[in-house]
Amino acid sequence: MRASQMSVDEAVAPRFPHIAIGRAHYESTYLKACHPDEPLGMWIRYTIRKSPGQRPMGSVWCTVFESDGPTAVKVNSDVLATPDGTSLAIGDHGSISARGASGSAAASDVSARWNIRFSGDEGPLAHLPYAWMYRAPLPKTKSTSPRPDMRLNGSFTLNDREISLDGWRGMLGHNWGTEHAHRWIWLQASGFAESPGTWLDVVLGRLNIGPFTTPWVASGVISHAGVRHRIGGPHRARATAIREYVGGNTLSLPGDALVADVEVTAPQERFVGWRYADPAGGEHQVRNCSIASMALTLTGTGSGPTSLHTAFGATYELGTAEFDDTLPMQPYPDQ
Repeated sequence: MRASQMSVDEAVAPRFPHIAIGRAHYESTYLKACHPDEPLGMWIRYTIRKSPGQRPMGSVWCTVFESDGPTAVKVNSDVLATPDGTSLAIGDHGSISARGASGSAAASDVSARWNIRFSGDEGPLAHLPYAWMYRAPLPKTKSTSPRPDMRLNGSFTLNDREISLDGWRGMLGHNWGTEHAHRWIWLQASGFAESPGTWLDVVLGRLNIGPFTTPWVASGVISHAGVRHRIGGPHRARATAIREYVGGNTLSLPGDALVADVEVTAPQERFVGWRYADPAGGEHQVRNCSIASMALTLTGTGSGPTSLHTAFGATYELGTAEFDDTLPMQPYPDQ
């Protein structure tokens, strides 16, 4: 069975209740959304981390992105629930499902709370192409987007500031596994000026297998003119080109029927820095900007190259095992 036949409930269902006590596990259910007309966005994560032999711990992470920089807060709880098997609740800090998210987080001088409803007809995206890959030991990280393109309604409060989310566009994602990739990139975008219906959701990773580290492997989809085009795969790793630089990345991503050339950029001050703990030990440094700019050129669409641009509707995330002190990390350990 192809993984594309996965239902929205299968894509969002928490995995941690089925993990044996002796195994390591991490899991993240998250939403990203942007204001339709301004460089204002948010990224909210509900996560589980379980070290071998330990009970799982939950966290809620919240980042608001604006032109002058991000505001972030994180809270933890060991009280976890999956009331219907398709939603996740973390203590009294809120819950998330395919239908919406609610929650609150406060620490130091930052207080946030939200109540959000999701809508849209776009079906789930399974980043891995076959269902058996979600049961196999490799890759050690499994990714889905239960709602790869959605609309939001509701409200968000940051300290005393009320933000209406009505009409915002975003996505709902879910990933889990036993180990973070050695390095990863997450690219997501919508709101292209030339083609408002187009969206992109691609994950790239370099994996440690024994003493070796694989080349970059991309996995995801570009939806353009109502057609989903699968991007990447292990057989295209050698044709995948990446050039990282401070504040951005230039990528060439081959797919089944097209090649996507991507340039994603953002000023350094718009990135948030988080520490992700690996469930079996160690840490990764994560840099994320969810109001990034993206220039996208699609070749092979049947009518010559198609050039698209979004000024602040893109996400660029880079996760590394190496630490770079040029971007300050948020003062919240990943417990």
